[in-house]
Amino acid sequence: MATSQIYMTISIVSYLALMVVIGWVLSKRNNDTGDFYLGGRKLGPLVTAMSAEASDMSSWLLMGIPGLAYLSGCSEVFWTVLGLGAGTYLNWLIVAGRIRYYSEKADNAITLPDFFANRFEDKKSILLAISAVIIIIFFVPYTASGFAACGKLFHSLFGIDYMPAMIASAIVIILYTALGGFLAASMTDFLQSIIMSFAIVVILIFGINVAGGVDQVMENGRALSGYFDLTKIHDPITGESHSFNFITIVSTLAWGLGYFGMPHILLRFMAIEDHKKLKLSRRIATVWVFIAMFTAMAIGIVGYGTTVAGAIKPLQGPESETIIVQLSNLLASYSAPAALVAGLIISGILASTMSTADSQLLAASSSISQNLIKGVFKVSVSKRTEMIIARLTLVGIAIVGMFLARDPNSSVFRIVSFAWAGFGASFGPLVLFALFWKRTNIYGALAGVVSGGAMVFIWKFIVRPIGGAWDIYELLPAFLVATFMIVVVSLLTPPPSEKIVRQFEEVAAMK
Repeated sequence: MATSQIYMTISIVSYLALMVVIGWVLSKRNNDTGDFYLGGRKLGPLVTAMSAEASDMSSWLLMGIPGLAYLSGCSEVFWTVLGLGAGTYLNWLIVAGRIRYYSEKADNAITLPDFFANRFEDKKSILLAISAVIIIIFFVPYTASGFAACGKLFHSLFGIDYMPAMIASAIVIILYTALGGFLAASMTDFLQSIIMSFAIVVILIFGINVAGGVDQVMENGRALSGYFDLTKIHDPITGESHSFNFITIVSTLAWGLGYFGMPHILLRFMAIEDHKKLKLSRRIATVWVFIAMFTAMAIGIVGYGTTVAGAIKPLQGPESETIIVQLSNLLASYSAPAALVAGLIISGILASTMSTADSQLLAASSSISQNLIKGVFKVSVSKRTEMIIARLTLVGIAIVGMFLARDPNSSVFRIVSFAWAGFGASFGPLVLFALFWKRTNIYGALAGVVSGGAMVFIWKFIVRPIGGAWDIYELLPAFLVATFMIVVVSLLTPPPSEKIVRQFEEVAAMK
């Protein structure tokens, strides 16, 4: 192993060890599943903001976005980032406070399926079961994409075989998450957001310098057809550009709708200690998201400039998602201190992956142990046994995720986009209607969740391949279908009970 790799390894191992230590320390604060899955609702505003956004910014922030920008230019990434930024702000503005109130009022719900079930008096646990199953369906491959990103990272960095690299990194995530639960995930996410911020700033500055300056980067991009055009997308195979029309732009902006249905983000809202500090959290989160995502896009563009300059080899297909890794390796070759910094940058990539994977593991685990085993099948056990089941479930889901992540050639960006659509369409409309429309009933809720989830699959695999005007990101049509079904079915079926209406009005009156 080269000297530079030794110093990089020191940085990375130190970071991974710190994550496990945090998990071990915080494990002592988990007295029951309420602590394990929601941290006892004790998060401060800064940790709430940064852990929410770190858990949102999965491996696609430092791998998916730069890789897509590197190959195809600005258009798809720009409109995606704009939609996500707007969605972040609106989610904090209209959902955060209301769901914090409502989830506690609704029999102290500690998971999103719990909230749905309690909000609509789901006496037969049908909505509870369906919501839990949907979380498992979409979170397991989502988590797998994170594991895959870690494997790709170490393979490209050190030449380690993909499988053992992926498994080793997954084990670290499992360890600190299974030990410390929600608090460990939140505190490590907060730390990981700081490391991610450091990584993208340093690598951007370094990349610009290697590429020959901003002017040279811009000149390189302008030489490619449609690379900087927001209404065209560059085709790296043919060298030509294709139209990125109005319908495509609207469907790409629809990424922002997904925020309303993300269980791991909504849990952060439910866990904040003081709702009065949500405004501060909202400002911090929104500013950080915009800066982080646009910087990641810039890294992809600068990365192409370093290829033109001959510093980085040309990257094709999924390999483009390793552009930050390639730049980190280049940085490490300069000196021992530079190698240590490069190690921190790699840790930033790991942080982007781990901060999402830990939250997803917790959400998927809670769906099985809390919602299915305890809620649907009514299995009654002691608090100690509940904790054991929670941790074992988490490990089991992680194993399935590792199995699904065995293919190193999958695109992180594409896997994440499908799972994002699944949650956004299944849960997003229902969260909004559950919080803001008291006429919503259990029948409308069921219709919305089922139709939204089903339409994601139908549009993705049947309608969208037709192409042309039908080539729309599946989240938008599925979200609209779910919204329509909630309204129509709720109006055609009996209204909710007086108890449900009274509870809704009490929450609505809270300030």
